[in-house]
Amino acid sequence: MAETAPVLPVTEYQLEGVRCAVCDSGPADSTEAVVFVHGNPGPMDDWAELIPAVAGFARAIAMDMPGFGRSERPRTFEHSIAGHARYLGLLLDHLGVERAHLVLHDFGGPWGLRWALDHRDRLAGLVLINTGVLDGYRWHRYAKIWQTPVLGELFQLVSNKRAMHIALNRDNPVPLPDSYIDRVDRYADRAHKRAVLKLYRNSRDPVSAFPEMDTDIAGCDLPVCVIWGDGDPYVPVRFARLQRNYFPDAEIHILEGLGHWPFIDDPQAVRTPLTAFLRTHMRA
Repeated sequence: MAETAPVLPVTEYQLEGVRCAVCDSGPADSTEAVVFVHGNPGPMDDWAELIPAVAGFARAIAMDMPGFGRSERPRTFEHSIAGHARYLGLLLDHLGVERAHLVLHDFGGPWGLRWALDHRDRLAGLVLINTGVLDGYRWHRYAKIWQTPVLGELFQLVSNKRAMHIALNRDNPVPLPDSYIDRVDRYADRAHKRAVLKLYRNSRDPVSAFPEMDTDIAGCDLPVCVIWGDGDPYVPVRFARLQRNYFPDAEIHILEGLGHWPFIDDPQAVRTPLTAFLRTHMRA
């Protein structure tokens, strides 16, 4: 377990009036990139142990999506799967990415998959980390609280670093490093908490929140890698093997004893299958 992760280089962009923080490493002139998309609570620092390994052989891009991390939190932003997928598309267009290998986690799954469904010709591959096509998914207890008016606001109001530390370590099979808790707390201001409520309330219906069974995103030769901590209390490990219902040729790596953030619990356990997969499927 790494207490101190590498510090990512950050550049800010203004897209349609919303400021976004981005890490763009590796060959900047490449139109093919590995694109890391965080979920809740984010931010892109979640990927700090993985990006340097990928940037050694490919362009690697990560971002703080609007409402998260260093990025802006405008009240008018559409915090929904469609809204974040659209913003992801604006960013990739701005950065000149024509072929994307998406590495997705948590809510980054539906955001990235929605973008992929709208840009199938630009999707080069998928890495799904504790996320994916979650047909039949039931929301976890925190999501249900966030989705409930008044109760969600009260929960966010009383949430603090100590309570978060207790709650996350009670749920996670591996104690999360203090540096991770500190980082989450650093960006958990009122505007971020408001964004989280909007996101979960706009994604209340699991059938519409996640890509449906008949999306046929895989095609005949899309490379897909599934990496899953088997102790995830929020998105159960049974969904890992269910990804083969949609991606029959997916390679699946079940990481024993790790939780919802396996790249925080044990970065090397994720880094090894991730880099092997990407090296195989990146264009020379």
